[in-house]
Amino acid sequence: MDIFSFVTLFGGLAFFLYGMNVLSEALKKTAGGKLEKLLRKATDNPFKGLAIGAVITIAIQSSSAMTVMLVGFVNSGIMELGQTVGVIFGSDIGTTLTAWILSMSGISGSGNFFLRLLEPKCFSLIFALIGIIMIMVSKHQRRKDIGAMFIGFGILMQGMTMMSGSMAPLKEMDSFTKILTAFNNPLLGVLAGTVITGIIQSSAAAIGILQSLALTGQISYGMAIPIIIGANIGTCMTAILSSIGVNRDAKRVTVIHVTIKLIGAVLWLTFFCGLNAIFDFAFADQVIGIVGIAAFHSIFNIANTLVLFPFSRLLVKIAHVIVRDTDEEQEFRLDERLMLTPPIAVAEVSNSMNKMISKAKTGLDKATDMLLNGYNDDDFDFIKKNEEKIDGYEDHIGSYLMKLTTTQHLSVYDKNRSSKMLQAIGEIERIADHASYMANSAEEIKTKDIHFSDKAQEEIKRLLAAVKEVYSLSINCYLSPDAENADEVGPLRIVISEMCDAFKATHVERLAEGICTAQQGFVFNDILYSCGRIADHSMNIVAIAYRFKSSDGKSETYMHDFKQRKDRSSEEKYEKYYSRYMAGLRS
Repeated sequence: MDIFSFVTLFGGLAFFLYGMNVLSEALKKTAGGKLEKLLRKATDNPFKGLAIGAVITIAIQSSSAMTVMLVGFVNSGIMELGQTVGVIFGSDIGTTLTAWILSMSGISGSGNFFLRLLEPKCFSLIFALIGIIMIMVSKHQRRKDIGAMFIGFGILMQGMTMMSGSMAPLKEMDSFTKILTAFNNPLLGVLAGTVITGIIQSSAAAIGILQSLALTGQISYGMAIPIIIGANIGTCMTAILSSIGVNRDAKRVTVIHVTIKLIGAVLWLTFFCGLNAIFDFAFADQVIGIVGIAAFHSIFNIANTLVLFPFSRLLVKIAHVIVRDTDEEQEFRLDERLMLTPPIAVAEVSNSMNKMISKAKTGLDKATDMLLNGYNDDDFDFIKKNEEKIDGYEDHIGSYLMKLTTTQHLSVYDKNRSSKMLQAIGEIERIADHASYMANSAEEIKTKDIHFSDKAQEEIKRLLAAVKEVYSLSINCYLSPDAENADEVGPLRIVISEMCDAFKATHVERLAEGICTAQQGFVFNDILYSCGRIADHSMNIVAIAYRFKSSDGKSETYMHDFKQRKDRSSEEKYEKYYSRYMAGLRS
């Protein structure tokens, strides 16, 4: 074995790792929001979590990435700690599929045309060719992502073929055989598997290297089994690194992951070595093939799950003992680890956006209630703190989305969702600001002992009711996938604008007649201004929702000024809202 064999070995490893990364990223983008929806279902019961953890890990081809996602979910408060245990076990099972795929590298055509097509050095090139054609010819991003999947798989298998080829001369080397005898010691085998996997942070890659070595015919079952067990321990390194700087529950996810691997390693290594010492297994000295490695990798993880899964609650308790509780309170934060899986990250931003929308509505409801029923300190303090929280949501969501969209390659669907949220957060924040201004007006009414006339109070009552409705309509439209009822907001916004103009005029008349004072007029106009601005921002939210309602992201024109619309439907809606809020007010 010369220097060129080592170059081929490490070059093949580079191809293998890069191909796995390309395949994984393309699978994530192709899956879109489906990964997030699947993980939501995992919260129902542990058995469902087990199945979903396996499915998602098979999809993204990485149990390490799955664990990092779980750490991010728990850190963001999206999942409870107990809900992650089943997913972790399922992920351990799902990751074994890679070894079975890699076992195809042992197929030999032996002159048969169809068998030669199944050889990795043949079909990997065909897959890469199909992938590059799809990327170059297709105009749709989804098809390009599928093409990237083909290329990633082709590169991965080509890397495995290169590693296997570089190992071939080793079978003739006596020195290599002497080195391998050291791995007859199970503890050294576990250590080797742990270190190699910890360095490259991929148990699939470590198993792939072992399968390449197995093709030399020098690896026995007794050598391979401890290395496979060690590889399962080494994969914890990614989870350990991801737990730096997260809250305590998120750290416990890593503790559970490590605990499962360590208990499994000790249990099954003791079981294997103990029985081998008693019964002297004949197969322990037999040569193991690449299929045998894939089979034991699966058996180990499935058996480990069968034994430890019933003790899921105990694993959670162990995690709580190792990572103890404190009185520290975790503030709102979107976890940047979720960016490793862009569809999940976008989905969690959407969840945070929904919380922001809900907080803005709560603040608006309390502000209008104070204007109608009187000021109170508790609601005033709540509105002010709520407005500060919404400001924090805007800053954090905005910066998170900017980093996500500039550092990650998003699918068309996720790009549209991100753009929609980036444009909407400012509108929501401004509505919260005007709810805060309304609270200031309520405080001023109390401190200055201001009393409006009956007609002025009725005008404020009607206007606030219209404003609450226009905000609710706009948010329902924004949250609806097809921008439902978008044509309702424009007519209502026109009615609110006319109400503000009309009420200013009637208030001037009351001032002239001495019914109202200038001091009352300042507060009254402040309320009218905030109501008008909330209606405008609500209209902007609907325009954003309508613009992104097409699944392909094409921009559509939305009429901001419904006064220019002459169709019968918009006129009827205008009359409906005019009758509801203005009837009987004009003298």
